[in-house]
Amino acid sequence: MFDFKNKVAVVTGGAQGIGKCVCEEFRKAGATVCVIDLIPNDYFVGDLADKATLERFAEKVIADYGHVDYLINNAAPKSCGITNCSYEDFEYAQRVGVTAPFYLSKLFVPYFAKGASIVNISSSRDRMSQPETESYTAAKGGISALTHALAVSLAGKVRVNSVSPGWIDNNYTVYEGADAVQQPAGRVGNPPDIANMVLYLCSDMAGFITGENICIDGGMTKQMIYHGDHGWSLEEKR
Repeated sequence: MFDFKNKVAVVTGGAQGIGKCVCEEFRKAGATVCVIDLIPNDYFVGDLADKATLERFAEKVIADYGHVDYLINNAAPKSCGITNCSYEDFEYAQRVGVTAPFYLSKLFVPYFAKGASIVNISSSRDRMSQPETESYTAAKGGISALTHALAVSLAGKVRVNSVSPGWIDNNYTVYEGADAVQQPAGRVGNPPDIANMVLYLCSDMAGFITGENICIDGGMTKQMIYHGDHGWSLEEKR
């Protein structure tokens, strides 16, 4: 379906989960993939929260390949909440989740090839929350807003979009019962559900799409739930 021969894709957080699947799909389509992750991988190991690390990584990519076609900002920020999240924890989450995508975009601006694309991985938590998720939710909301800002600033040079996954099970577990049917699509998502959209947004087929955030959550954020619906109930805090 996709042909990315002679293309260079940069993927942050590409050693596991959604990022790993994105890398696999890019490689199947012929692209060269450059990964940065804290987890050991075949290209670059480093902390996205560190400015000098980002600079060394960008320098390596350009030294190796001379240009970038696709930048996928996927690395997940730390999740902690108002009760136990320290100043340092919260700041670190924003550096990984928002600052690194901004700075990598900035570092690669002179090297983006014609038809280049940035895809930021946000989350359905950019619009809804569970308790005690402030650091993660703030970072995902930030990258969603960063997406349309970059799309305007880089207009005519790079298309910039974001994808907001809902419940994605990286272990490909097949859920049944309430976990599945609570979602209008009738199942929990898997990494290819996100990877397929990432590759589409990088392809020429999406040439008229920029500044968009696409939520892929099986319809879960569209389903209104009230106390008493379908046997669902909420206990009050005491």
